[in-house]
Amino acid sequence: MIQIQKILVPTDFSEYSQHALKYAVALALSFKAKLFVVHVWDQPIVAAPTETFHPEIWVEAETAERKQLNQLTLELRAQGIEAAPVFESGSAHSEIVRIAKELDVDLITLATHGRTGLGHLVFGSTAEKIIRLAPCPVLVVKQPEHEFVK
Repeated sequence: MIQIQKILVPTDFSEYSQHALKYAVALALSFKAKLFVVHVWDQPIVAAPTETFHPEIWVEAETAERKQLNQLTLELRAQGIEAAPVFESGSAHSEIVRIAKELDVDLITLATHGRTGLGHLVFGSTAEKIIRLAPCPVLVVKQPEHEFVK
Protein backbone atom coordinates (compact mmCIF):
# COMPACT_ATOMS: atom_id res chain seq x y z
CA MET A 1 0.00 0.00 0.00
CA ILE A 2 1.20 3.49 -0.79
CA GLN A 3 2.17 5.55 2.26
CA ILE A 4 1.92 9.28 1.83
CA GLN A 5 2.98 11.08 4.98
CA LYS A 6 4.32 14.37 3.64
CA ILE A 7 2.95 16.37 0.72
CA LEU A 8 4.53 19.49 -0.71
CA VAL A 9 2.23 21.91 -2.52
CA PRO A 10 3.74 25.01 -4.12
CA THR A 11 1.56 28.09 -4.40
CA ASP A 12 1.81 31.39 -6.21
CA PHE A 13 -1.66 32.27 -4.86
CA SER A 14 -3.15 32.08 -8.36
CA GLU A 15 -6.41 30.39 -9.30
CA TYR A 16 -4.31 27.57 -10.77
CA SER A 17 -2.44 26.86 -7.56
CA GLN A 18 -5.64 27.12 -5.51
CA HIS A 19 -7.10 24.36 -7.64
CA ALA A 20 -4.03 22.15 -7.08
CA LEU A 21 -4.29 22.89 -3.35
CA LYS A 22 -7.76 21.27 -3.34
CA TYR A 23 -6.17 18.02 -4.50
CA ALA A 24 -3.35 18.29 -1.96
CA VAL A 25 -5.87 18.91 0.83
CA ALA A 26 -7.99 15.92 -0.20
CA LEU A 27 -4.90 13.70 -0.26
CA ALA A 28 -3.64 15.06 3.07
CA LEU A 29 -7.00 14.32 4.69
CA SER A 30 -7.23 10.85 3.15
CA PHE A 31 -3.71 9.83 4.16
CA LYS A 32 -3.53 11.95 7.34
CA ALA A 33 -0.43 13.49 5.81
CA LYS A 34 1.38 16.68 6.70
CA LEU A 35 1.07 19.42 4.10
CA PHE A 36 3.99 21.74 3.37
CA VAL A 37 2.70 24.83 1.60
CA VAL A 38 5.60 26.39 -0.30
CA HIS A 39 5.85 29.85 -1.79
CA VAL A 40 8.98 30.88 -3.64
CA TRP A 41 9.58 34.63 -3.74
CA ASP A 42 11.15 35.39 -7.08
CA GLN A 43 12.51 38.82 -6.28
CA PRO A 44 12.93 40.97 -9.38
CA ILE A 45 16.48 41.87 -10.32
CA VAL A 46 17.14 45.52 -10.98
CA ALA A 47 20.31 46.18 -12.98
CA ALA A 48 20.90 49.71 -11.76
CA PRO A 49 19.14 51.93 -9.23
CA THR A 50 17.08 54.70 -10.75
CA GLU A 51 15.11 57.57 -9.37
CA THR A 52 11.91 55.53 -9.73
CA PHE A 53 13.28 52.38 -8.07
CA HIS A 54 12.35 52.11 -4.41
CA PRO A 55 13.65 48.99 -2.57
CA GLU A 56 10.96 49.35 0.10
CA ILE A 57 8.37 48.39 -2.51
CA TRP A 58 9.96 44.93 -2.78
CA VAL A 59 10.15 44.64 1.01
CA GLU A 60 6.45 45.45 1.26
CA ALA A 61 5.59 42.96 -1.49
CA GLU A 62 7.62 40.20 0.17
CA THR A 63 6.03 40.93 3.55
CA ALA A 64 2.55 40.78 2.00
CA GLU A 65 3.30 37.41 0.37
CA ARG A 66 4.68 35.98 3.63
CA LYS A 67 1.50 37.13 5.36
CA GLN A 68 -0.66 35.54 2.65
CA LEU A 69 1.21 32.24 3.00
CA ASN A 70 0.82 32.25 6.78
CA GLN A 71 -2.90 33.05 6.47
CA LEU A 72 -3.40 30.20 4.00
CA THR A 73 -1.65 27.81 6.37
CA LEU A 74 -3.81 28.95 9.30
CA GLU A 75 -6.94 28.30 7.22
CA LEU A 76 -5.73 24.76 6.46
CA ARG A 77 -5.04 24.12 10.13
CA ALA A 78 -8.57 25.29 10.94
CA GLN A 79 -9.77 22.47 8.65
CA GLY A 80 -7.86 19.96 10.77
CA ILE A 81 -4.90 19.60 8.41
CA GLU A 82 -1.37 19.51 9.75
CA ALA A 83 0.14 22.27 7.62
CA ALA A 84 3.41 24.19 7.65
CA PRO A 85 4.37 27.25 5.61
CA VAL A 86 7.68 27.31 3.75
CA PHE A 87 8.80 30.63 2.27
CA GLU A 88 11.98 30.78 0.18
CA SER A 89 13.58 33.14 -2.29
CA GLY A 90 15.04 32.11 -5.64
CA SER A 91 14.15 30.20 -8.75
CA ALA A 92 10.81 28.43 -8.26
CA HIS A 93 11.67 25.05 -9.78
CA SER A 94 15.08 24.71 -8.12
CA GLU A 95 13.82 25.81 -4.70
CA ILE A 96 10.80 23.49 -4.84
CA VAL A 97 13.01 20.51 -5.75
CA ARG A 98 15.55 21.41 -3.04
CA ILE A 99 12.83 21.75 -0.39
CA ALA A 100 11.23 18.45 -1.47
CA LYS A 101 14.59 16.72 -0.99
CA GLU A 102 15.30 18.42 2.35
CA LEU A 103 11.88 17.58 3.76
CA ASP A 104 11.91 14.07 2.23
CA VAL A 105 8.35 14.49 0.95
CA ASP A 106 6.40 11.62 -0.54
CA LEU A 107 4.49 13.67 -3.13
CA ILE A 108 4.51 17.07 -4.79
CA THR A 109 1.14 18.36 -5.92
CA LEU A 110 1.37 21.36 -8.21
CA ALA A 111 -0.50 23.36 -10.78
CA THR A 112 0.38 24.03 -14.35
CA HIS A 113 -0.49 27.32 -15.98
CA GLY A 114 -0.85 25.54 -19.31
CA ARG A 115 1.24 27.88 -21.41
CA THR A 116 1.70 26.79 -24.99
CA GLY A 117 3.44 28.13 -28.05
CA LEU A 118 5.56 31.23 -27.62
CA GLY A 119 4.70 31.62 -23.91
CA HIS A 120 6.01 28.11 -23.20
CA LEU A 121 9.06 28.68 -25.36
CA VAL A 122 9.96 31.98 -23.68
CA PHE A 123 9.07 31.16 -20.07
CA GLY A 124 9.52 27.40 -20.07
CA SER A 125 7.51 25.28 -17.74
CA THR A 126 8.22 25.31 -14.02
CA ALA A 127 6.06 22.20 -13.67
CA GLU A 128 8.04 20.42 -16.39
CA LYS A 129 11.35 21.20 -14.67
CA ILE A 130 10.02 20.01 -11.31
CA ILE A 131 8.77 16.76 -12.83
CA ARG A 132 12.20 16.09 -14.34
CA LEU A 133 14.17 16.88 -11.18
CA ALA A 134 11.83 15.87 -8.33
CA PRO A 135 12.96 13.21 -5.87
CA CYS A 136 9.40 11.84 -5.57
CA PRO A 137 6.18 11.45 -7.58
CA VAL A 138 4.56 14.65 -8.84
CA LEU A 139 0.84 15.16 -9.31
CA VAL A 140 0.29 17.90 -11.88
CA VAL A 141 -3.15 19.48 -11.76
CA LYS A 142 -4.37 21.27 -14.87
CA GLN A 143 -6.80 24.16 -14.76
CA PRO A 144 -10.24 22.72 -13.97
CA GLU A 145 -12.43 21.63 -16.81
CA HIS A 146 -14.93 20.20 -14.36
CA GLU A 147 -15.51 20.87 -10.68
CA PHE A 148 -13.53 18.87 -8.13
CA VAL A 149 -15.74 17.04 -5.65
CA LYS A 150 -14.56 16.35 -2.10
